[in-house]
Amino acid sequence: MSSTAKYPISALPLPPISSLLTQKLTPDIHTPSVAKFREAQKLNPSIQRRARLLSPECHFSHVSPFPVSFPYDIKPPEDENPNDMDKGEFIERWLAERESTVPQPPPAQYPDAPLRKHYGKNRDQPLDLIGLSETGLMDCVPHLDVGDAFTLIGAPTLSDEFGDEGDGIESEREDVRAARKDLVDILSGHAMLMSDDFAPWSMRYSGHQFGSWAGQLGDGRAISVVVTPHPNGSDVYELQLKGGGRTPFSRSADGLAVLRSSIREYLCSEAMQALHIPTTRALSLISLPALPVAREKMETASIVTRVAPSFIRIGNFEAFNGPTNMFFFGGGQQKSDYEALRILGEYVAKDVLKIELKEGEAWGEKLVLEVAERNAKMVAGWQAYGFMHGVINTDNVSILGLTIDYGPYAFMDVFDSFHICNHSDESGRYAYKYQPNMIVYALRALLNALAPVIGAEKTIYDGQAVPTNWTKDIASEQIESWSEKGKELRTEVERVVQQTCSTEYGRLLRNRLGFQKQDSKDQTVFFQPLLDMMESHKLDFHITFRNLIDFDPTWDMKGTEIDHYITRLLSATPDTSSLKKEDAAEQWKNWLKTYAERIDAEVSEGLWEDAEKAKEERKEKMRLANPRFVLRQWVLEEVIQRVERDTNSGKRVLAKVMHMACNPYEAWGAEGDERAETELEKEEREERRFCGIGEKKMLGFQCSCSS
Repeated sequence: MSSTAKYPISALPLPPISSLLTQKLTPDIHTPSVAKFREAQKLNPSIQRRARLLSPECHFSHVSPFPVSFPYDIKPPEDENPNDMDKGEFIERWLAERESTVPQPPPAQYPDAPLRKHYGKNRDQPLDLIGLSETGLMDCVPHLDVGDAFTLIGAPTLSDEFGDEGDGIESEREDVRAARKDLVDILSGHAMLMSDDFAPWSMRYSGHQFGSWAGQLGDGRAISVVVTPHPNGSDVYELQLKGGGRTPFSRSADGLAVLRSSIREYLCSEAMQALHIPTTRALSLISLPALPVAREKMETASIVTRVAPSFIRIGNFEAFNGPTNMFFFGGGQQKSDYEALRILGEYVAKDVLKIELKEGEAWGEKLVLEVAERNAKMVAGWQAYGFMHGVINTDNVSILGLTIDYGPYAFMDVFDSFHICNHSDESGRYAYKYQPNMIVYALRALLNALAPVIGAEKTIYDGQAVPTNWTKDIASEQIESWSEKGKELRTEVERVVQQTCSTEYGRLLRNRLGFQKQDSKDQTVFFQPLLDMMESHKLDFHITFRNLIDFDPTWDMKGTEIDHYITRLLSATPDTSSLKKEDAAEQWKNWLKTYAERIDAEVSEGLWEDAEKAKEERKEKMRLANPRFVLRQWVLEEVIQRVERDTNSGKRVLAKVMHMACNPYEAWGAEGDERAETELEKEEREERRFCGIGEKKMLGFQCSCSS
C-alpha cells in the first residue's frame, strides 16, 4: 500500500481477515457469523439492542450503529388495530426497516473495495461534522481521504467565529464532496461498512467500579466500525464510534453520548498525545442536532470517533474469571470460562501487545507484567502533568496502557495533591494523589483474573502455555490451587509499577526542570519541595512550571532581579489575599538557590554540548516540556457553551482550541511580548485569555460522570 495513496472511508484497506479480532475471538451465539448477523438485522434486529448477559464463552457481539432515542418511539400504524397486532413482531419490523441493510455500490474509482456501505431505508436525521482532528488523521489514518471536511468546518478562530471571511466553503468537485459525505455517513452511524467477512462489533467486559464488583458491563455505546492498516506497514488502527446507540451491553442506558462530553473527549485525546502521555486518539466529532438525549437536563447527541490499535481493557479479562457470579435485573455476571480466558489472553499477548514468545511458551506472567509496565508509564505521565482521570475503574484501564474513557477528567489548576475532579467520587478514591494506587488496584484485578493460567503454566505445564481446553475435567480445587500460585506474582507486579512509575515520573519532571542527569535525591531535593510550595502558596501548577523557563541561574540571590522574578512566580495564584509573601519569597529563594547550583553543576560537568549555549538549550528543552496552553475546565466549559449556542460558529472555536491543544508549547497570546494588552491583535488577546487561570469560581471545578 502506497504511503501517498488516499481512500474514502468506505474503500479503506483492511488487514488480512484472518488477523481481525472478530476472527480470533468468540462471537455472541446469537450472531455467530456475519451471515447470521445479516439475517438478524432483517428478522430479529432487537437482539443487538436488548440488554442481556452474553453466553459465558463469548467475547463480543456484532452490532450495527443505531443512534436514535431510547426508549424507542414506536407507534403502530393508524390503519391497524393494536389489539390485533403482535407487538413483538411489529417492534422487530419497525427496527428492521431502520437497519443498515441496503448495500451501495463501491466508489467508482475503487470497484474492489473490501467493504460495502449499507444504508437504512427509514433513517433520516441531520448530521453536522463539527470537528476533525488533523493530528489524529495524520498519525493514525493518513491514507484516509476526508474530502473538503476541513475547509467546510472553516478557519479556526477564538475571536472572529462569526466573521464571513473564515466561513466553511464546500468544494466544487463532486469527488471531494463525496469523500467527505462518505466519512460523515460512516462516522455518524448513519451508514455501516460490511462484507461477507466483516461487520462492526462491541466488546464484552466486566469490572470493578469504585472498588465494588459490578459484573458484566461492556461497550454499552461504543461500536468498532472499521479496522485499517497504517501505511507504515506495522500498525493497525481500529475506528470506534462512541455514542452510536444501544448494544447488548447498554443495560438501561440509551447508548448515546451528549455533545458536552463528546467535546471533552475529542479535545483531550489529542491534548494528551501532544503532552506525550499514552492515549486513545480522536478523529472526528459529529453532532446529531435533532436527536434529544435526557441526562440531568435535555441535551443533544453527538458521536466522537476514537482510534487505537485496540480498545481491550483489564475488564475484558475479568469478564471470564471475575470474583463472583451474580444475577440481577438488567445485569449480572456469568460463570467463569477458562477456555475463553485462554483464547483472549493468547490473542492479546501475541496480536495486541506483540510480546515475543517462542512456540508454545507461557504467556500469562509476561502479559501481566507488560500491562503493568505500560500502565505505570501512563500514570507517571498523569502525575507529572497534573492530569486527573476521575474514574479509574478496572473497565477503564487499557491493556495497552492508553488513557481511555475521558469522562469527568481535569487538569490541575492550583496545585492540590488531594484534588477530586469527579463530584460523584465522594470518598476521594480517585483523587490525584491516589491515581498510582488505583492503577495498582486495577492490575491486581488483572492478575486475579489470569492467576489460574499463570499458576498452571508455572507448575503442571512447566513454563509452557496452557493448551486448548486446559481446564476440561479439572476439579475446581485444582484450579483454585493454580490461582493461588499465580497470585504469588503480586509482589513483582507492584514492584514493576512502583519502579517504572518512579523512573518515568522522574524523567518527566527532570525534563520540566531542564535537568540533564538523573540524581537519586531529585525527588526530595527538587520535586517534592517544589510541589509543596505550589500547594502551600496556592500556585497554578502549569503556569509555575512555565515561568521556571525564564529563571537565570546567574542572578544574584540578593539582587532586585530575583525579587522581581519571585514576585512573578507568586502572581500565579488566584488568592493573593491569603499569601504570606515574605515567607513565600524566602522559601522560593532557598529552592531557587539550590536549583541554580544544580544547573551550574551540570554545565561545569560538561553535560551540555556547548557551555556557552547551555542557557538557551536548557530553556528550549524546558519550553518543549512545559505547556503554555492547558485544556482547563473553564476553557472546556466555554468551548462547550459556544458550540451548543451555535455549531456553525462554535466549530471554528473548537478547531482553534484543538489546534492549541495539539501545539501546547507554542508562545500563544504573544507570550513574552511586553506591549500593552490593547496593542495586541484581537486573536492574540483571546489566545492569552485562554492560556490563563480563568475565573476563580471555575478553579477546582468538578464534573459529573453523566455523559
